[in-house]
Amino acid sequence: MIKYTTALRLGTAETEAILKRFTRQNLTHPTYRALAELGKVIKTIFLCQYLNSESLRREVNEALNVVESWNNANSLIFFGKGKEVQTNRLEDQEVAVLSLHLLQSALVYVNTLMVQEVLLEPKWIEMMQSEDFRGLTPLFWSHVNPYGIFRLNLDERLPLLNIS
Repeated sequence: MIKYTTALRLGTAETEAILKRFTRQNLTHPTYRALAELGKVIKTIFLCQYLNSESLRREVNEALNVVESWNNANSLIFFGKGKEVQTNRLEDQEVAVLSLHLLQSALVYVNTLMVQEVLLEPKWIEMMQSEDFRGLTPLFWSHVNPYGIFRLNLDERLPLLNIS
């Protein structure tokens, strides 16, 4: 068991690869059972820390909110065909996912520029509290109309401020 846990700790082996060794042969293998129990212990320790620490609960909750917000943004961006990739062709799946990533990046980029522009105004900086800065995120989309018309003019630059 020490050999396997060391490999896991050093990152020289994947958890799935080690567990597959034992599940192919016998689920009652002592090393497999010991690793399963070790996993339960680690999970229990984390749960105890989670229940004991308000700051850890807050951190986990904030992370979950970010993930949920990101998923909601993806639903808005990738709204067609039931919000799923509707093809079995690997090339089409890749195009769909890369298109989603491009739109995500564009949304975050434009939102970051908008937030920076607002924060250049002294009156907004003065009104901001530390909690406000902690809550700043470029992941908002209330200004996006997924069903609207988007006119793209590559001959004209966006009026971006030079913030450096």
